[in-house]
Amino acid sequence: MVRALITGGAGFVGSHLAEYLLAQGQHVTIIDDLSTGQLKNVDAAQHNPNFQLVIEDIRNQMVIDRLVSECDVVYHLAAALGVQKVINEPLRTIEVNIGGTEAILKAARRYHKKILVASTSEVYGKGVSFPFKEDDDRLLGPTTRSRWSYATSKAIDEFLALAYYQEVGLPVVIFRLFNTVGPRQTGKYGMVLPRFVRWALAGEPIQVYGDGEQSRCFGNVFDVVQAIHLLSEEPRAIGEVFNIGTTEEVTIGQLAERVRSRAGSNSPINNIPYEEAYNTGFEDFRRRVPSIDKIMQTVEWKPTTPLDDTIDQIIQFYKEEGV
Repeated sequence: MVRALITGGAGFVGSHLAEYLLAQGQHVTIIDDLSTGQLKNVDAAQHNPNFQLVIEDIRNQMVIDRLVSECDVVYHLAAALGVQKVINEPLRTIEVNIGGTEAILKAARRYHKKILVASTSEVYGKGVSFPFKEDDDRLLGPTTRSRWSYATSKAIDEFLALAYYQEVGLPVVIFRLFNTVGPRQTGKYGMVLPRFVRWALAGEPIQVYGDGEQSRCFGNVFDVVQAIHLLSEEPRAIGEVFNIGTTEEVTIGQLAERVRSRAGSNSPINNIPYEEAYNTGFEDFRRRVPSIDKIMQTVEWKPTTPLDDTIDQIIQFYKEEGV
């Protein structure tokens, strides 16, 4: 039986990955400090005899050392995340993302365990060519704007992981997530789709930041965890970086309209200036579109869930939650 360790396993993506791996017959241990993860995300998993929960900071080297020594593969998803949280807590963002990754990589090296490191489309910054390819150049904003601390910290995570692969042969795989969405995702830290759904179901104004013409691609979490698992089993993925997402592009204004329609809501859609939503000088991306050619060629994966189906899943989840 494969024994998997998931850092950040009580979070949105981590909890879905835990359920997926359990369904594959694996033993799953998760570690989470519950700063953004929630115990209710793993309620169902806790009834499985092959599931173990550890509530702890991943920077606790003694705990991490033991957990890594007992597993076969590590999925490192723990991170400070969410635009609002990154802007408000840049110090924690940097310390958790870099310090946590360093701790888990050191332990993985000690026991020579395969590790998959979660990164983000944010590392592309103000990317100048579309779609984003894994070996594209990156363009980031100035260090005086904390908005860029998340992208920079995750890029350092990638550099660090690849250095362990290149210098000591640690089996490392890096995957960059593009706007992963689905049931259980919270809008508390700035995630756009769950916020839109909550507002629509409550009949409250749906707030679109900026002019609404910025576009994104929203990948379904059930598709995404399948891709992560496939990468973990493919020897050719070791030492490589992969985008994971969908190429179905939608503007944020269009997204608000689709959520309102599918929720059967009469909520007005209001445009809110970025300065009012965040702070003066906030920079957003006009487009963020992944190339998924590399992962399709390596593990023959492609997303299969249309955006409208994903929206319906989130609406159903929040209705069941009583929103």
